[in-house]
Amino acid sequence: MLSTMFHLARPMLFALAPEQAHEVTLKSLEAGVYPRDIGAGDPRLAVTIGGLAFANPIGIAAGFDKDARVPDAILGMGFGFAEIGTVTPKPQVGNPQPRVFRLVAQNGLINRLGFNNGGHAAALERLRRRAGRGGIVGVNIGANKDSADRAADYVAGIDTFWDVASYFMVNISSPNTPGLRDLQAPAALDELLGRVMAARARKAAAGKSRPVFVKIAPDVAEEDLPAIVERMLANGVDAIAVSNTTLARPGLDGVADASEAGGLSGRPLFHRSTAMLARVYRLANGRVPLIGIGGIDSPGAALAKIEAGASLLQLYTGLIYEGPGLIGAMKKHLVEAVRHAGATSITALTGSKAPAWAAKSLEG
Repeated sequence: MLSTMFHLARPMLFALAPEQAHEVTLKSLEAGVYPRDIGAGDPRLAVTIGGLAFANPIGIAAGFDKDARVPDAILGMGFGFAEIGTVTPKPQVGNPQPRVFRLVAQNGLINRLGFNNGGHAAALERLRRRAGRGGIVGVNIGANKDSADRAADYVAGIDTFWDVASYFMVNISSPNTPGLRDLQAPAALDELLGRVMAARARKAAAGKSRPVFVKIAPDVAEEDLPAIVERMLANGVDAIAVSNTTLARPGLDGVADASEAGGLSGRPLFHRSTAMLARVYRLANGRVPLIGIGGIDSPGAALAKIEAGASLLQLYTGLIYEGPGLIGAMKKHLVEAVRHAGATSITALTGSKAPAWAAKSLEG
């Protein structure tokens, strides 16, 4: 029923410009118009990362709810966690429109939004209003485009959202803020994470700590990856998210709008991001959990990410093309995979096919 309803609504949404369709979706969620997940969670899908107990490993990726408008609706749909942002200290409008382009035949999307958001204060007020409702809600923090000290913007995110964030995702991998990806270089990463972790230690001294995750790009040069992973481990990050959108255009020669500037997400990103995930998994060697992102638009894709090394999953573009029924379908498939493996937890499948994925070319 849910799948049928979405496929009836999809043509109407796709008749709108992408950002208009997204706003309609958010308004519907704000109004309480969304399918509820009323079933009991299957304990075989439970995962604990950074001291947080996730009922299931499936979360919404940053970009869907930039300004913390609908985290409770996201949780109510059956996601194991929600992530708001990316949010910057000062409000910013982002890049000029049009800046989002659908690649419908490929289940892909290109965006060059540029961290458009209402700033820390507005998101903080919304998150304060939901205090006491429970559920895992992370805050994805970024830097303003015109910031003179980008590391200070990330520290401000820790300070601002400390009391309302379940975890922090440090976004240094968006391709749409000039120079942001330079923060992934080992020396810059040391300086940034040193300040972020010092801020966390300062805040945690007064009470409970918060996990800090870091999101990297799928376009990191392979020769730089070992040093980047080592610097993250040395700085004590609680998870590494792999990956953000890509500047590559795999298999999209001749596709309308594929030449638009911006980051590519959705199905065309799946192979590259999954092979990169497996490389990071092997480099980390069990010392830090990973979050798999990129091209998850089917139950099989969700399982493949876990087998490649993910402990948690995040999706966004797949939801645009497949609708909310995808959430339940993925959970059902993951439970069946656990049963088929003779295991008692989805965690038993993490990394089970990482060697094969790590051996694949990033180009597919």
